Amino acid sequence: MRIPAKTEQAATTPIALDEKDYAILRLLQQNAKLTVREIAASVHLSPTPVHERIKRMEANGVIKQYATLIDHRKVQKGIMVICYISLKEHNRKIARVFIDAVTGFKEVLECYNISGQFDFMLKIVSENMESYHDFYLHKLSMVKGISHTQSIFVMGILKDTHQLL
Repeated sequence: MRIPAKTEQAATTPIALDEKDYAILRLLQQNAKLTVREIAASVHLSPTPVHERIKRMEANGVIKQYATLIDHRKVQKGIMVICYISLKEHNRKIARVFIDAVTGFKEVLECYNISGQFDFMLKIVSENMESYHDFYLHKLSMVKGISHTQSIFVMGILKDTHQLL
């Protein structure tokens, strides 16, 4: 079941980027705390055009946000779970209830509408197995419209990156 985003067309329209733009994006993905002056030196441009390129990419949605990546295990979120969900019925009302509920759960880091046997895939972090069980029983399983779930517990992370370029 596919639920289109409200701004899906605008979000999926490619933006014309040149090699300097890609170089700037690669640097920012590696370290978003770089100054415009440092980026300019690396891409062999002066600071003003680099600043303008960054502002253009922000305005066009190429750069969505700047974030701090945290090691979940070091902040008492020691367990990561991939949870697959099937809905009882495939209609907008039930899907909206589900989406509104899970996007409001702080334990859910990511939610994907997927194809195949399941309708959604959630990436969930919790303190431990007991706290995940509590989340599952008292929050997730209470969401109306869920037919079937399957929880997969992450045993180790072999690659974890947000770098696209």
